[in-house]
Amino acid sequence: MKLVVNSEGVYLTKVGECFCLKKEGQKQEIAAKKVEQIIITTSTALSTDAIELAVENNIDIVFLKKYGKPFGRVWHSKVGSISTIRKRQLNLDSNKMGTILVKEFLTQKMTNQVEFLNELSMNRRDNRKIEIKEDVEKIKGLIEKIKSISEESKINDIRGSLQGYEGTASRIYFSRLSDLMPEKYKFNGRSKNPAKDEFNCMLNYGYGIMYSNVERACILAGLDPYIGIMHVDNYNRQAFVFDLIEMYRIYIDKIVFKLFTTKKVKKEHFDKVEGGLYLNKAGKEILISKYNCKVNKCFLVYTRSSNLIKEFNVEEKELKKLKKDIRDYFKVMEGYFPKATSSKARCIDCCYRNICIK
Repeated sequence: MKLVVNSEGVYLTKVGECFCLKKEGQKQEIAAKKVEQIIITTSTALSTDAIELAVENNIDIVFLKKYGKPFGRVWHSKVGSISTIRKRQLNLDSNKMGTILVKEFLTQKMTNQVEFLNELSMNRRDNRKIEIKEDVEKIKGLIEKIKSISEESKINDIRGSLQGYEGTASRIYFSRLSDLMPEKYKFNGRSKNPAKDEFNCMLNYGYGIMYSNVERACILAGLDPYIGIMHVDNYNRQAFVFDLIEMYRIYIDKIVFKLFTTKKVKKEHFDKVEGGLYLNKAGKEILISKYNCKVNKCFLVYTRSSNLIKEFNVEEKELKKLKKDIRDYFKVMEGYFPKATSSKARCIDCCYRNICIK
């Protein structure tokens, strides 16, 4: 679970092997083993004992700005990488693999947009069904333009074209989402920090939470969040996080759109600030509760079948095994080599293909 601290004046400390949240004489204890991440969204006091407990259990503590963008993180010092991974990452913006990856990131993002628009058109009986189909065909045309770009092209030579295609698709997509929103929540394009309207305000906050999760995934995989391919490097800018998140924005889009269209969002969930709107505590609670819903699905990618993706339901025992396997893989990456065994049965799932058997 993600432990989200969303109330001002909370004191987060440690009691035994639990995190303890205290405020105005009330307290709540949560076992550290149940927590995978702590997100601090407002003014909070943390004890060094609580930070130590998080570090010992490899739980990262993420601090978010009021608009949802992460500005800091506390994590275990042993999380790292091997030099080969980062050297290859540094070369991605000047070789074929970098171009292939960026094309995949963007086409997947745009395909997600197409599929979502198709979902929204399914039960419609008015002219909007035809209009949505026209928008879908326009985005599909842009996808084909990206696919037609040669994989031998250098990113620096095609960055402008890629950004143009992606930007055009996004304008078509968000314009249609606005058209399908309740009248009082329609919006005019994207706006950021602060957002000019309620939809963008909640969307930006959702993206901000997702940024922290994508950065976490990068670090766990040994990738440098600051070395981008499509997004250029700027001081203290997590360029590679911006590259990767493109494929996953759709999950926030769907959550936020559904909250508005099912009338879960109210005007009082937003506070006015200079130049726009700010998502207040009540609004954050609604969004975070949906974002943190437990998902019992997984995706398997068949890399030898043109990256075919299949969706599966995953049971709790399978999830536990997957987590154990991932921990084992990281042990291998850090230099661990398993002891030899004479039992072939114990090596069925082994990536060493039985080479260590005596």
